[in-house]
Amino acid sequence: MSFMSEFKEFAVKGNVIDLAVGVIIGGAFGKIVDSLVSDVIMPVISKIFGGLDFSNYFIPLAGQTASTLADARKEGAVLAYGSFITVSLNFMILAFVIFLMIKQINRLKREPAAAATAAPPATPEDIQLLREIRDSLKR
Repeated sequence: MSFMSEFKEFAVKGNVIDLAVGVIIGGAFGKIVDSLVSDVIMPVISKIFGGLDFSNYFIPLAGQTASTLADARKEGAVLAYGSFITVSLNFMILAFVIFLMIKQINRLKREPAAAATAAPPATPEDIQLLREIRDSLKR
């Protein structure tokens, strides 16, 4: 089997295409959650804690005296731990939202299966008659 035909067989498999779709949707979903965190949740947290803004928390490593992270980065090296806190919060919120989605999907998958197994199908009339004939012949 040539390299190109082997690659074509691999690329056309359903799992590879499903993975590609998942990656694309995941990237878009990540942007939505990032916007949710930065535009909705963090302003509320900032208001509750009196103007708290994690994105401007940094430790200057080159003796800068700037008050914002952007100015400090222009002047030299900084340890921007506030950005790390923000990204960590984004991750936790994203993980929680995905957990809720998976939980709901699993719940929806279980409900139809439980309903299908709850009521066994009735025995067809011809089978029932054949069973009665068999039982009467045994006597």
